[in-house]
Amino acid sequence: MVRLYIGDGYVEIQATRVLGFEPDELIAPPVKGVPETSAPPVSPRQLADAAADKYGLPRGLVRSVMSAESGFQSQAVSPKGAVGLMQLMPSTAQTLGVDAHNPAQNADAGVRYLRQLLEKYHGALYHALAAYNAGPAAVDKHKGVPPFQETLRYVNRVTSDWKKSE
Repeated sequence: MVRLYIGDGYVEIQATRVLGFEPDELIAPPVKGVPETSAPPVSPRQLADAAADKYGLPRGLVRSVMSAESGFQSQAVSPKGAVGLMQLMPSTAQTLGVDAHNPAQNADAGVRYLRQLLEKYHGALYHALAAYNAGPAAVDKHKGVPPFQETLRYVNRVTSDWKKSE
C-alpha cells in the first residue's frame, strides 16, 4: 500500500496502481499591493486550467466537465438551483466554503470537489463523474454508476468530449 497525503488527510492505494510520480509545482505567492480589480479578466477556460493544475487533474477533463455543466457560462443557474461554471449546488458550495456566484471560487471548488470524488472512488472516473452529476449517495446506493438516463448521458458526454480534446 502507498499512502498519499492530501491536505490534512490521506488516501491509501495499492502500490501496483501507482504509475509514477511527478514533482510538485511551486506556485509563486500573489503580489501584494496590487488590487484585484486591476487584474485582466480571466476566461472560464483559464479558470478551468488553473484549477486542474492546482488539483492535479487533466486540463481536458476539467474543461469537459465545465462545458457539460455550464457551457462555460459563469452566470448559469440550473432548474434545480446549481450555480456557476461548475454548477455547484448551494449546499455543496457552503460545505466547500465558497461563494458559488464567484467564477474563480466556483471553478476552484468544483474541481476540488471532483478531486475529492475521484479519491473517494479510488480513481474510478465514471463513478466520480456520476457522483458529481447525481450525488455520491446515488452512486453508493447503486454500487456504481446509477442507471439514470441523465447521469449515463452526462458521463458519456464528459468522457467523449475529453477524448476528443486530447
